[in-house]
Amino acid sequence: MHGPEIIAHTLERPSRPDSHGNTWQYHSRSDRHSKVACWTILYEMLQRSTVLQDQVRDGAVVLGIDQPLCDSSTRRKKNLDLVIASPGGDEHLKSETLEDLAVRWGVRLGRSDQERLAALPAIATGPVDVVRVAFEAKACMTEHVKALPRLFDELASSQQVVHADTEDAIAVGFAIVNASETFISPDRNKRNITIDAAYVSTQAPHGAARTMAKLRELPRRTSSIEDGFDAFGVMIIKMTNDGGPIGLVDGLPAPDLSDDLHYERMLERLVYLYEAPRADAR
Repeated sequence: MHGPEIIAHTLERPSRPDSHGNTWQYHSRSDRHSKVACWTILYEMLQRSTVLQDQVRDGAVVLGIDQPLCDSSTRRKKNLDLVIASPGGDEHLKSETLEDLAVRWGVRLGRSDQERLAALPAIATGPVDVVRVAFEAKACMTEHVKALPRLFDELASSQQVVHADTEDAIAVGFAIVNASETFISPDRNKRNITIDAAYVSTQAPHGAARTMAKLRELPRRTSSIEDGFDAFGVMIIKMTNDGGPIGLVDGLPAPDLSDDLHYERMLERLVYLYEAPRADAR
């Protein structure tokens, strides 16, 4: 499966229980969607980058989860979903591998992807030193216009903190935007919806397009002295949050294959920046 298909297929399976007896595909107070997205991007990056594969085999890199980074000028701190970094401590402290994380986060892979994952060198979590790549993913599922300022600020601040912490680090951003006409929000259904009928919100028809337009305003950098994401991508889905299938949107407002924000273009740029000499990378 391609990356967005892995993400959508994984999120289809409800996994987030609440105190009312419901189990949700998406819940705003769960970070499963962001962890799954970052895991998938890293999984595909590892397949494509022979440099990263060699570094993993040599023990030159480890993974950090919810890694705290700090902007020394503003003292702003932020935990990044996932980072690739040089090891910062005893190798014996390494624990979960990328394969273990797939199990923990419930990543759903087809047989061919399971075989590819098993054949890859096992990159593991561990204490980190210098961050090389930092991944941050966010989702906008409902009430798009209301959620836009916070979504934009959270993404913009993440790349600022990454580069203020480690100037040469590659900041990768990813957004999942829901274009479904309806949505069942956990915040509006604080009851068992298998007993009482769920409240179904109607989505503004222009919400996803407006969100996409705003995400295009996020800065992207072409040199290490600039501000912005080094690689950034968006996927548009149709998800009602009722336990049913999640569809991938290929037409507007989703980016097409020639668009820098397309998942494939983001992944290509990420691998290129990681493998190219820093002076020539941008």
